Amino acid sequence: MPWAERNLVSLREEFVRVAETTELTMSELCRRFGLSRKTGYKWVGRYRAEGRAGLRDRSRRPQRVRFQVSPATREFLVAERQRHPAWGARKLRHRAQQQGLPAVPACSTITTVRHREGLIGPECPPGQRAWQRFEHPVPNSLWQMDFKGPVKTLAGPVHPLTVLDDHSRYNLGLQVLPNQRTGPVQAALITIFRRYGLPNRLLMDNGSPWGDTADQPDTTLTVWLLQLGVRLSHSRPYHPQTVGKEERFHGTLTREVLRQAQWQDGHQLQDAFDRWRQVYNHERPHEALALAVPASRYQPSLRVYPETLPPLEYDPGVVIRKVQQKGEVHFRGRVFEVSRAFRGYPVGLSPTTEDGVYEIRFGHHRIKTIDIRIYN
Repeated sequence: MPWAERNLVSLREEFVRVAETTELTMSELCRRFGLSRKTGYKWVGRYRAEGRAGLRDRSRRPQRVRFQVSPATREFLVAERQRHPAWGARKLRHRAQQQGLPAVPACSTITTVRHREGLIGPECPPGQRAWQRFEHPVPNSLWQMDFKGPVKTLAGPVHPLTVLDDHSRYNLGLQVLPNQRTGPVQAALITIFRRYGLPNRLLMDNGSPWGDTADQPDTTLTVWLLQLGVRLSHSRPYHPQTVGKEERFHGTLTREVLRQAQWQDGHQLQDAFDRWRQVYNHERPHEALALAVPASRYQPSLRVYPETLPPLEYDPGVVIRKVQQKGEVHFRGRVFEVSRAFRGYPVGLSPTTEDGVYEIRFGHHRIKTIDIRIYN
């Protein structure tokens, strides 16, 4: 997919940062980003020689500004706060240190500057509980996925889909969708999978199109993910902290983007998302990461997205049955309900250690157990 002109520098920077950390070959990485190997090596070379300025077209002037005196430091802090209204003193100070500003003031001084310039926003409620943080030890062990929305625009509501790596907090996808149906969600995930590879597990909410409800335990989308070898987990009902990193990300997204304007339509909002995503992944210090940026802890998965779904495989001795149109299978002269999401697919029935009890599996995923002794 060609890169939009407005995002060229940001995407080039993302490409070279990934190239410096991943174990993927340059050929595979260039394929995921839609570049030739020659172009990929060119941007890596320029970035190593000149930094981010080297990623701009040669006809453009670099936008790096040097701050050498105290007034300039003040101007920098004010500009960064105006650019990121939700950033506090710790983030601003870390950002100034990253930029190499001389004599960076203490957090208390930066707070004073914000007060004098009228840049203090509403603070978090006193005594608000901070949830204990847990994270997976390496990138791509677990991704969290959820919708933020619906978000109102003048042209009607839209539904931003967000995907976050649990270990690094790296935002893998921030896509405005017209609805929360399977088609748009699957198309967005294919784009993400092609660039970043496959995760080991996806953590999602409950309900359509994710599944795991009493009426809809499985869906077309989750069946597709299972075919890709992606294991699935669902948050507990009425427990948003289960997907806490996504909830916190949505809060940041609301403060730093959604509240900043009245959005005309989904296209305008997507433009804003694309710009902010680059800042979030590569510039914004993350307090949960000791003020490192998410990109410093992320690298793409070595599990390549297959353009053709792999065939389902079952161990020898497993009884294979095709799921019928109403979501049922026939076994030992009886009819057992499975799920309509699996209709047309082969499932495997294998005995458990308990006499008369069988597991019904979709590949390596256990759908349910049945007891042929009591089932009528």
